[in-house]
Amino acid sequence: MKYIDEFRDPKLAASLLADIHARMPDRPPDNPLKLMEVCGGHTHAIHRAGLPSLLPDALELVHGPGCPVCVTPTGRIDDAVVLASEEKSILCTFGDAARAPGSKGSLLDAKATGADVRVVYSPLDALALAETHPDREVVFFAVGFETTAPAVAATIVRARRQGIPNFSVLSNHVLVVPGLKAILARPGSKLEGFIGPGHVSCTIGSEPYRFIPEEHGLPIVISGFEPLDLLQALLMLLDQLTQGRCEVENQYQRAVQPHGNPTAKAIISQVFTARPHFAWRGLGPVPGGGLRLRDEFAAFDAEERFSLPGKSVPDPKACRCGEVLVGAKKPWECGAFATRCTPENPLGACMVSSEGACAASYAYEHRRQVSWEKATG
Repeated sequence: MKYIDEFRDPKLAASLLADIHARMPDRPPDNPLKLMEVCGGHTHAIHRAGLPSLLPDALELVHGPGCPVCVTPTGRIDDAVVLASEEKSILCTFGDAARAPGSKGSLLDAKATGADVRVVYSPLDALALAETHPDREVVFFAVGFETTAPAVAATIVRARRQGIPNFSVLSNHVLVVPGLKAILARPGSKLEGFIGPGHVSCTIGSEPYRFIPEEHGLPIVISGFEPLDLLQALLMLLDQLTQGRCEVENQYQRAVQPHGNPTAKAIISQVFTARPHFAWRGLGPVPGGGLRLRDEFAAFDAEERFSLPGKSVPDPKACRCGEVLVGAKKPWECGAFATRCTPENPLGACMVSSEGACAASYAYEHRRQVSWEKATG
């Protein structure tokens, strides 16, 4: 474990924190420096390490939309529930997606009423089910950014090569660059920099983010997920801001290359193409924001094979998940947070997903506060 421990060294962390405090511009409390961590994995890593309490008071980390289950709109979950309820169907998906609430309940709720819903670890598990159950329609509810799209694409290619006709995919894959463009197009944005996603960037590389400094004059630093990764990324952002630079920088060089993973990108392009628009929770229809199967793979496209409602469904009025995803609200600013909405009884997807901002705030900040209040009476 020595290699991992080096990325969590307390002395190095203290040194980086001292440099961050020294580089921090003089800002009044009512005008903090707002930096967005795009990735939900970064949000959880930040809270798990307790970084917000160690950073300068005038540095505000804003949670971004980089949680694929969170941005999947309610209507798409309803479509998956309809497919799961079909006679002789098996609906497969990852664990977080199975718990995300639709307007009539989650996929796990549908399972409780008799639907055959199965949580799998890989789309290949769903394909194996199709092979062993040729009399059943097996649908994989695909949710994810460019990170998981290559595995789904490879599974579809294998299904065609092996001639497995009872396998299909309901694609909800979203693309990070259109999502960031939609965030930056929002009026009144006060963001001054980005911590770029690590896992997505392993696939697409660092080059696609050049529009951020070139068109918007903002810095971005791609980061790893360990505490020292994130502290170094923050220091690199502050260095850019204090030196008047505006660039794409890559802190996560041990995993991310400028042009990404060519093999992964090639199989995504072979199987998928960008949709004209795809709805994201909190952002609405995002131009080019999602992936659909190419026409030559229509036989494996659940949207082509089955009749789906395809309706736009609003979130519950009490849920502020959409505002949290675009950084307009903090999780605890939602009136339902930790009361009506908990991980055991979620109102919105942000409290369900292992990358959701509300789940992170509840698991780490809220529990720390409750423990402190109990300890101090």
